[in-house]
Amino acid sequence: MRTLITTAFLSLDGVMEAPGGEPGYRNSGWTFKDIPFDPAAYALKGEEQEQATALLLGRVSYEAFAPVWPKMTDDFPGYNAMPKYVVSTTLQDGDLVTNWGETTILRSLDDVAALKQTEGGPIIINGSATLNRNLSDAGLIDQYNLLLFPVLLGAGKRLFSDADRDKLNLKLTSSESFPNGIQRLTYDVQH
Repeated sequence: MRTLITTAFLSLDGVMEAPGGEPGYRNSGWTFKDIPFDPAAYALKGEEQEQATALLLGRVSYEAFAPVWPKMTDDFPGYNAMPKYVVSTTLQDGDLVTNWGETTILRSLDDVAALKQTEGGPIIINGSATLNRNLSDAGLIDQYNLLLFPVLLGAGKRLFSDADRDKLNLKLTSSESFPNGIQRLTYDVQH
């Protein structure tokens, strides 16, 4: 069974929206505003590219990443090379970019559950707030790789839903604090 890993830049109050400067959100680019850059804090992204064997995205994140990431050969060579899966009920094959490698559209959370049952290594989820909430509520996420930023953003898309669900226990498997206040936290979900 494959491991499904969520990776997220997260504010202390749980917001993950527009960390890099995506338009349409008033606090867009919050990971780089007023927080000194520390390359060690972002080393997680390189490690994930070495660990993961596939990338899972929701439609909105796919549509944001697909025009940009294939051109970022120095920053995302691992992500660019691995197979991609997009969970969408509306996206069609003709909507997929042709310069980002093998991409498969999944239509449901059941399709994601079936993908987890296939042979292969870990599958990483980048961005995809809505997809992350739905996968978590369905009990499909196995690990959280979080970069927690020392900022409160108030409104915004959140990593975790407010669904009335059973308690989900997490086990902290690694943590690291950086001088700029960012904390790196890795949690395994206790199924």
